[in-house]
Amino acid sequence: MALPRVLLTGQLVFAHPQWNSLSSIAKLEVDESASKAELLAKFAPGGLYHDNLVAIFHTHSTPSAGVMDKEFIDAMPSTVKYISHHGAGYDMIDVAACAARGILVSNTPGSVDDATADTNMFLILGALRGFNKALGNLRQGKWNSGVPLAHDPEGKVLGIIGMGGIGRALKQRAEGFDMEVQYHNRKPLSPELAAGAKYVSFDEIIATSDVLSLNLPLNEHTRHIINKETFAKMKDGVIITNTARGAVIDEAALVEALASGKVACAGLDVFEDEPVIHPGLLANENVMLLPHLGTHTVESRTKMEIKVIDNIRSALTTGKMISVTPETAFLQEGK
Repeated sequence: MALPRVLLTGQLVFAHPQWNSLSSIAKLEVDESASKAELLAKFAPGGLYHDNLVAIFHTHSTPSAGVMDKEFIDAMPSTVKYISHHGAGYDMIDVAACAARGILVSNTPGSVDDATADTNMFLILGALRGFNKALGNLRQGKWNSGVPLAHDPEGKVLGIIGMGGIGRALKQRAEGFDMEVQYHNRKPLSPELAAGAKYVSFDEIIATSDVLSLNLPLNEHTRHIINKETFAKMKDGVIITNTARGAVIDEAALVEALASGKVACAGLDVFEDEPVIHPGLLANENVMLLPHLGTHTVESRTKMEIKVIDNIRSALTTGKMISVTPETAFLQEGK
């Protein structure tokens, strides 16, 4: 019997031994399509990948399969049962379309927690201390002229919206700076996972946080969850940081809130239409900007690749994935 085929879309950088080790249980394919149309043609009857393709190693940095919308999912061969995504966020995959076709989707939670939380803490400290303006002054030969006094993190209330692995890792770091941590999730965590953080409602976290950190996934319920109305309910001079997905914030509303002083400073690693950035954010000295560097470390990327491969190995050998997404988990539970 022919081995099941596994397709790598995008580039593998670090975990070559782990990838190659799959060759004992699967035929490994590496796609080099230059466009979505080219890859879809390979999925069609008679195409290169039509027969016996069972699993896909998905990366979002490829022009052919970066966005797996319903059209893409529906065009995949009927043999595809597993998509193992390289990343914690998976909003570029239509998981509802996958679920409708009986396709399990996995992601890489845990692998990204430390690197993203480190980035988040950097943005919090930079925004509180007003470091962006100071850095600009220094490069312009102005030393610290005109740089206003800023704020210490000690005693500030940090509100974490989305207390998953990254949120919990951020909590640990923030407590090292003597910040008080509260959080909001769809439901409270167990006492063990919350580890002393206070659970509050969405309205309370918006109204009472000195620093608001966004660590929630992007979906139809969270898109623009931070908007003109929510900004109006925040403390004057609040700090906003976002290392999740850009579109959880209405960027136009954020630009207005920064201009009015409602938001004192912001620290952003992600953007609504990246790599395009709202000109109002680029022009504002009170915004620290990073080009989506949350997981941009050797260690984090290596762990992510290995987890993708581990999910594929588990799928092929057991029919179940290790870190299946909530939207497709019901399929696995029925196996």
